[in-house]
Amino acid sequence: MMFSLIQKRRYFFILSAFIIIPGLIVMIYSLVTTGALFRLSIDFVGGSIYEISFSEPGATEANIQDVFARFGDQNVSVQQLGDPEQHRWSVRSSIQESSAADQILDELGRIAPIDLERSRNESVSATVGQEVTRAAVFAVLVVGVVIICFIVFSFRQVPKAFRYGVCAVAAMMHDVLVVCSIMSLTGLLFGWETDALFLTALLTVVGFSMQDTIVLFDRIRENIPKHLGEPYETIVNRSILETIHRSLATQLNAFFIMAAILLFGGDTIKQFIAILFIGLVSGTYSSIFTAVPLLVAWEKGEIPFISRRTLEPAEA
Repeated sequence: MMFSLIQKRRYFFILSAFIIIPGLIVMIYSLVTTGALFRLSIDFVGGSIYEISFSEPGATEANIQDVFARFGDQNVSVQQLGDPEQHRWSVRSSIQESSAADQILDELGRIAPIDLERSRNESVSATVGQEVTRAAVFAVLVVGVVIICFIVFSFRQVPKAFRYGVCAVAAMMHDVLVVCSIMSLTGLLFGWETDALFLTALLTVVGFSMQDTIVLFDRIRENIPKHLGEPYETIVNRSILETIHRSLATQLNAFFIMAAILLFGGDTIKQFIAILFIGLVSGTYSSIFTAVPLLVAWEKGEIPFISRRTLEPAEA
């Protein structure tokens, strides 16, 4: 007897709700308390990046923060780079005035001598992050529309092809919400900042999620004419069991690589890899346990406020 995943679709919907609803609450809380859904980096709010190398010991996170506090930045982010013996620090400050850079470096030089050949200061405009954000949002919207059109065209011989496209986009939005919720939560708990790399991870997750979903839907399309007379639910379940091993094998390769980077990679990339890892896990889950169950629930008239009678033309 074939093991049925689709019959347990309500449990999958409940699990997704238990993840997404608290995530939305976290983002709303972040918006109310901080004024933004996420803790934003200087890529979005503007500021300066300093990479400083002291030639002698003496600099600490506290006294570096004190220097920037005297120039008006009370929330400067300070991170030690490399081995402590190298005395290298990365500083992200909201101070955008280039005229203040020399004065700040002079004050830091009072803590310990600075190796000027290895010091770096870059100013970042907030408009750059805003433009990247608009481009990313536009890209997600375009992807959703293109995917619906592509699936409707490619699945035109399958009854109700439009539903496949809508369910694929719904699974994509599931993954976007999961990734955004995790980013908002880690910003509140660990001070993780949303930067351009987060948008890169988000768009990568969207691509992986869509690829998995389309592969699964394509197998359903192939099985419908092969198993005429079988209930739709049985055909869909058969398609999942035939493709699940391929989806898991493909994703496990990526998961092992990302796990290795998380354990042994540099600190500057760990946040990006962690968000990407969570997103790919969500994408693998949503393709199998969100997109396809939604398709079956729609077919059986189980989705609230959507009546089969109003969506399907009356049969002659």
